[in-house]
Amino acid sequence: MIKRMIFPLLLGLAGCAILMSLGLWQVQRLDWKETMLAEIDARIAAAPVAVPATPDPQADRFLPVTATGTIGAERLRILVSQKKIGAGYRIISPFMTEDGRTILLDRGILPIQAELPAPPAGPVTVQGNLHWPDEVDDYTPEPDLGRDIWFARDVPRMADALGTEPVLLVLRASEPASPAITPLPVSRAGIPNDHLSYAVTWFSLAVIWFGMTVFLLWRIRQRTV
Repeated sequence: MIKRMIFPLLLGLAGCAILMSLGLWQVQRLDWKETMLAEIDARIAAAPVAVPATPDPQADRFLPVTATGTIGAERLRILVSQKKIGAGYRIISPFMTEDGRTILLDRGILPIQAELPAPPAGPVTVQGNLHWPDEVDDYTPEPDLGRDIWFARDVPRMADALGTEPVLLVLRASEPASPAITPLPVSRAGIPNDHLSYAVTWFSLAVIWFGMTVFLLWRIRQRTV
């Protein structure tokens, strides 16, 4: 009887060890992700600085900045949807700064049926965060240029379309403001943090595997008595 139980016992112990190690790994990943998110929150909320001369998509991601300039009349419309609000368009416009640069300005969301008002005629002071969103994948449709609708923020491509630097400033506040357009500031909301649920899943599977092992050993013992 003991010989017949050795292999199931070893298999059960090995399976439990593997599943528990995967659960512990997810706990470690959870701690790393929460530390990273806290750093992102602190970076987003820091005091704004001038737009760097040569922003780096990695080092300057989420960098809070401020600038004064004029908003161009051209714009791109990015189709988006918000929970409990519905569909709308992110409005991306060229922003000509006082020092002669032209960058992209994500002004926020406009309701899908609303008319886009003309941009302010004079200088505008904006505050927000630099961002290079990773929204384009193999399933993202091509922009529908006939209907003037884009489906993702592709910074290099938007810069080519509007003739700007490949730098996107996501608006948090402006003076004067555009009442028809609601800013959608940068936040960590789009960064997934599912490690706790993954850890619970692996630990649950380990408990189930242990229970199945105990049941199998009990069945083997019953058949041999």
